[in-house]
Amino acid sequence: MSAYGHQMEESYSARSLSAGSEMRSSYVLESGFYITSFAATIMITSLATIGLLMITMLVALSMMLQSCQSRGSGVIELQTVNDDYSYCKVHSLHAELNSLEGQNLPSICKDLAIEYVKGGRYARELDSTKSLIEVYFDKVKPSDDGVCVVLIDIDGIFPLNPNSSNLYQRFHDNSIGNCMLESQNLKRILVLGLCKKLQAAGWPIVLLSRGHGSYRNVTVENLGIAGFESCWSSLMMRDEDDSNKENEWISRQKNVIRNNGFIIKGIISSHMDILIAADTGMGNFLLPDPICDKFEQQRKPSQSIDHR
Repeated sequence: MSAYGHQMEESYSARSLSAGSEMRSSYVLESGFYITSFAATIMITSLATIGLLMITMLVALSMMLQSCQSRGSGVIELQTVNDDYSYCKVHSLHAELNSLEGQNLPSICKDLAIEYVKGGRYARELDSTKSLIEVYFDKVKPSDDGVCVVLIDIDGIFPLNPNSSNLYQRFHDNSIGNCMLESQNLKRILVLGLCKKLQAAGWPIVLLSRGHGSYRNVTVENLGIAGFESCWSSLMMRDEDDSNKENEWISRQKNVIRNNGFIIKGIISSHMDILIAADTGMGNFLLPDPICDKFEQQRKPSQSIDHR
């Protein structure tokens, strides 16, 4: 082979190698990750599902946050209402202790007193008081000779004047009258349950009312209608000509019980006067009492209605 031919062959070989190198280089650059259309569909669906889940989680977290904020607001609002009503109760209690019931009670207390009963808080406080009374009488047992008695004040459960055909027509505000009726019904149910339970345990029950003795027959009738017919041993009521103040009359009735040889082992009442200066060795239980009726005494003279 001539020198020229040999040179041509080397040139051709060099070009072939160069072309091969360029082809291999082009193959590497153009190669990539290959997937089928089915796999791509699965991948896109998965990504969409993950995105949807993240959106759902964000919405759920947002709703939970709003709920927590609402609850927090509700707790703060409820706490404010409770604080306001506690203020009204303190006001009412000190007025009762100083014989100033119904005088100068803040006007905000009226709506709070109604909500106290309608909202169920009064019923819950009655249940709590009932539990305390039951715990006490579970530990204190009646005597075998029957000289230990329980005194239950029925005023606030039954009207002082049971002859009134429409006891609550004196209230100028129907909401106040309804508040009193509902609270009396709740209290009557509680006291009836306690009365029957104590009697079944062997306790003699003495009922006390500040109402006049002229109402005795109708009071006894109303006691029977309400279910109290067989769970009391004695009913003490005020004489027509008794001019003593209520606290003095109550002290005299306690002495009458003692002078007859009986021992008072427990007093249940919704009035403070019967519990003041109570003897030691007895359980004294004050039933919670709404202050709805206190606003009746704040009425203007022009609004007053005489139903005597």
